[in-house]
Amino acid sequence: MRTLVALSLLASWLLPAAPAASAQPSETSKSLAPWVPTPPEIVDKLLEAGEVKANEVVYDLGAGDGRVLIAAAKKFKAKAVGVEISPKLVETALQRIKEEGLEDRCTVIKGDLREVDLSAADVVVLYLLTSSNELLRPNLEKSLKPGARVVSHDFEVRGWNPVRVVLAQAHGRVHSIYVYKMPVSK
Repeated sequence: MRTLVALSLLASWLLPAAPAASAQPSETSKSLAPWVPTPPEIVDKLLEAGEVKANEVVYDLGAGDGRVLIAAAKKFKAKAVGVEISPKLVETALQRIKEEGLEDRCTVIKGDLREVDLSAADVVVLYLLTSSNELLRPNLEKSLKPGARVVSHDFEVRGWNPVRVVLAQAHGRVHSIYVYKMPVSK
């Protein structure tokens, strides 16, 4: 089942989009993965696995609707920064953050995940494809401070050895949560 889900995510990501009207690359073409919402039960498990503490800085790369940011701020009292390329999802995340009254603890940056400065991050959350994680790996290795944790939902960071793997059940399947600590062992 896990292989089928991974293959369908990969296929939807690889399918060609309609040609852009201009010569500029579209935001969709810069996307590293399709947006697939993380089940609420898994959001908490991701943050628990990352051992998020009060006032730590959590980055969610591919923040979608902001659910990880909101949970990090509300339940774990962390500061949260989301990075999202889709203007519609940025707007949705900002609206949800405002509705929760968390503007002082959460922010969303509209941008490319490959270009974000992660030096302030204590924890980085990923729900991307393994190939996308590989593209981000050099920036993660360069930017993250010693002791920072990378928590990846369902997809490994190739070339890194996790300090632990947590398995969690939600929505009729088992989710894998890979936890890495900087500097990573290879």
